[in-house]
Amino acid sequence: MMTRFQAALLAVATLVLANGASASTLNQNVSWTIDRAGTTTKYRVVAYGDSIYAGYNGSTTNAAKYSAPTVDAEYLSALWNADIESVRRTKSGAVASDIYNNKIVAERSYMQATSTRAVTFEMCGNDGLQARTAFKKQTGTCDYSGMDAGVNSCKTYVAMAMDYINANAYSGVKVKVISNLHYPGYDADNVQSTCKDATTGTTVNLRDKFLPKLATMNYWMCEYARQKGFKCADNFAQYMGADYDANGDGQVDSEALRYVAGESEASYLARITGTLKSTIRDSNAHFVSASTSYDYIQSDDTHPTYTGGTVSAGLLGGTTGSGAPRYTSFTSGKSPIWNQYGHERMGWSVSTFNPTAP
Repeated sequence: MMTRFQAALLAVATLVLANGASASTLNQNVSWTIDRAGTTTKYRVVAYGDSIYAGYNGSTTNAAKYSAPTVDAEYLSALWNADIESVRRTKSGAVASDIYNNKIVAERSYMQATSTRAVTFEMCGNDGLQARTAFKKQTGTCDYSGMDAGVNSCKTYVAMAMDYINANAYSGVKVKVISNLHYPGYDADNVQSTCKDATTGTTVNLRDKFLPKLATMNYWMCEYARQKGFKCADNFAQYMGADYDANGDGQVDSEALRYVAGESEASYLARITGTLKSTIRDSNAHFVSASTSYDYIQSDDTHPTYTGGTVSAGLLGGTTGSGAPRYTSFTSGKSPIWNQYGHERMGWSVSTFNPTAP
């Protein structure tokens, strides 16, 4: 009989082999309960997604305990004076179609539990990252079709995911939230391509090409959310804009970058890629004031930073555990570290839609 350790070695070998042909994936599932003193009532938050919600930290065996969905569970625990079970059904490296088919659909039972009160998901990051990687390798005449295919796949599966969750989640669910995408490697992409545009005959700036594609994905995540009864946690705005008015236009940058409900795609793209582009900053240095910044991105220049330790999640299975909340109350709905780490900021962003009662 194969031992657990042997099974883990086999899984590692499978990942290595898979990486030779395409991006590898890794299931990283966690169930962690915020165990609040003085109550036995327990509700559930279910989160589906890729490495972002997984709390990926470069390890195949563990992940952040307090990734964004569990941060949100801590806020809910205080708001509802209840225990909150944060169920993360995630697959690091997965594209949108994989998350839809093999997480949201195949693992729908988690959101069908009668204790479920919130469902959240994120996807499309790997569709974008894979298209970007492929484009960076191009020589000769630039082919933009891979980026366009990534955008179209994102739009398709985001809409399908919302429709499926609406049709299958427990009827008592009070809030459904999608988290959109930050731009990892924003500064690193400010270089020229190795391919040449067919019309101009010159190389193109990678960031100038990728930003409109990412913005299109983000627009439709938020617009579909508006149309289909979801809320949209605008992580692009939360990560990429400073928390003060850096350009003197009378608006806090992170607020000005947010999707505006009901605006057109053209209007949104004009703001992000034109009017407000100068306010977008790499989230390796997210400025919370003119003199203070925090690093929201790990050293891989992709995944959010976190605090609060790790849990088993990956090749050796996922953690099912519980622990007391780090914070039992929140002044103005914000923890003392709400803006100091990437996952804390994302979890707070999701929490702003939490209903006052379960």
